[in-house]
Amino acid sequence: MVNDGPLKIAIVAGEESGDLLGADLVQALKRATGREIRLVGIGGRHLQALGLTPLFEGSEIALMGFSAVLRDLPRLMRRIGQTANAIAGDKPDCLITIDSPDFSLRVARRVRAADPTIPIVHYVCPSVWAWRPGRAVAMRPYVDHILCILPFEAKELARLGGPPGTYVGHRLTHDPGVLAAAKAQGLPRDLSGNRVKTLLVLPGSRSGEVRRLAGPFGKTISILRARGHRLRVLLPTVPHVADLVRAAVASWDEKPEIILDSERKWQAFGKADAALIASGTVSLELALSGVPMISCYRLDPVMRLAQRLITVWSAALPNLIVDQPVVTEHYNEYVRPAYLARQLEALFSDTAYRAWQKGGFAEVTRRMATDRPSGDIAADVVLNHIK
Repeated sequence: MVNDGPLKIAIVAGEESGDLLGADLVQALKRATGREIRLVGIGGRHLQALGLTPLFEGSEIALMGFSAVLRDLPRLMRRIGQTANAIAGDKPDCLITIDSPDFSLRVARRVRAADPTIPIVHYVCPSVWAWRPGRAVAMRPYVDHILCILPFEAKELARLGGPPGTYVGHRLTHDPGVLAAAKAQGLPRDLSGNRVKTLLVLPGSRSGEVRRLAGPFGKTISILRARGHRLRVLLPTVPHVADLVRAAVASWDEKPEIILDSERKWQAFGKADAALIASGTVSLELALSGVPMISCYRLDPVMRLAQRLITVWSAALPNLIVDQPVVTEHYNEYVRPAYLARQLEALFSDTAYRAWQKGGFAEVTRRMATDRPSGDIAADVVLNHIK
């Protein structure tokens, strides 16, 4: 490209994790081109810090579960139309949609119909390998390329007839916070039974997750205390659910230290003996940091009816990456505090269970390694699609 003017990038990112991916990619594009990057679209605090004035807050589209989507469907359809019209009218050099496929891919389809000349790249492969595999081939008419963050996804897209995919790696593998946490976890640890245990509790970044898991997580902590454990409970969370988290933990026997600052979050990961989490991206953060964990999830009522559509054998990303059951998972009625407490006890000590997880996490790190940061690889793909 010989143009020295601003590079206009349209971006659609709803989740906190997608906002971070978008920010990494925008910074990489700026480094690769030396050009000013002008942003239009939707994003959170990280993209806004890079100059995006969002059409509306990204949290509006950070929905999980069929019931949440159905409940807000009229508003979502209006937002989809508003977003697609604004982007097509702005004629960006490229549209980058990030995760949140129920929203962002509908925007992509409308933008392609309105202006077929705009290249469209989707970041984070929809989980076609887990459920509804027909989505892969359905994306081909309006998605030019998919940036994959898990090492098996590009092959799965090809197998299912989807758009071309490139494994760009995951920003977490080069994240300074993750690397610092992993280094701290790698130091010799006192695993004796009489010391204070540091427990990470991560009940999710969506309001529904927090509401469904805060109760059983609090009961698990109560059982651990009753069984004689002295605990320090650390609860990293994100701003948009912080008030809900504070209200949800107010009745816990052991009040957690709520952490909003990113640097303090990674410090907490480095200090943790074990973690009790809502299934999601955080399982990969913890695995790369070397923190033993138990993963839980309670599906919303409508999603429970759709469980038969799920084809993948595990929902925990570390398990899928190494193709082994490294992380123990508990779902729905099996989120049982008495059982969770005893599993955490096993992770607190120098047990074969703890060693098995730690060994699995080392393999996750090996399989996900890339020579360059994911944002730089992703930027190369995007620039190849910009004329």
